[in-house]
Amino acid sequence: MQSAEFAIAVFEFVLLIFSLSVHECSHAWMASRLGDQTARMQGRVTLNPIYHIDVVGTLIIPAIIIFGPFIGFTLFSGILIGWAKPTPVISRNFAKIRRDENMVTLAGPLSNLLLAVIATIVLLIVIHAVPGGRQIVNYTASGMLVPGINSSVQAVVLLGIAAVQINLALLFFNLLPIPPLDGSQLLRNVLPYNAVQTYDRIPFWVSWLLMIFVGGYIMRLLLVPAFGIVGLVLAKG
Repeated sequence: MQSAEFAIAVFEFVLLIFSLSVHECSHAWMASRLGDQTARMQGRVTLNPIYHIDVVGTLIIPAIIIFGPFIGFTLFSGILIGWAKPTPVISRNFAKIRRDENMVTLAGPLSNLLLAVIATIVLLIVIHAVPGGRQIVNYTASGMLVPGINSSVQAVVLLGIAAVQINLALLFFNLLPIPPLDGSQLLRNVLPYNAVQTYDRIPFWVSWLLMIFVGGYIMRLLLVPAFGIVGLVLAKG
């Protein structure tokens, strides 16, 4: 069982890095489409993780959350979060600044939603196309590997389940209205001028506390029904 859990953890870590790369690439691609080539000129319109990795947010924090429980460190376990290097955007290059800023901001979270939907479709295909597919998906979702099945099928199911969980978590995490997350930019664009000045002065350490404590609580409230919907789709599909 320990080896199965470790295999799942490795899949989660790799999937998180890929999902973060897709997220930032989507920001950069949308900015380029709307007239700001800053990120494109820095090589950020790519899925290559090398261009997006933030040592702390992409590697260290996720590694602690994912692999910490194997050595008894569970302080930050429970919800997998992470971040990559922010995509550089110069808003004055946009034709309609506020609208285009919002479109660039939303491109990241929506890319994670798209990945979660694609992963759910892949799991549905396995359920219907592979003998015993429903049992394989159910067992894997419970944290167990099914002995005796094709390793390729097991890998696809592991990737699918990890992709759903990670990308839904990234979707909700990034939409939190806490600086410097994507949701903060969306909120900033609807606040009056004086409120924006106050909002921009929120200290970094306050943002950290809000993300860890308030953000973690809100994410649990959102992820439980979201995972329930995915489970219902897989059960009925």
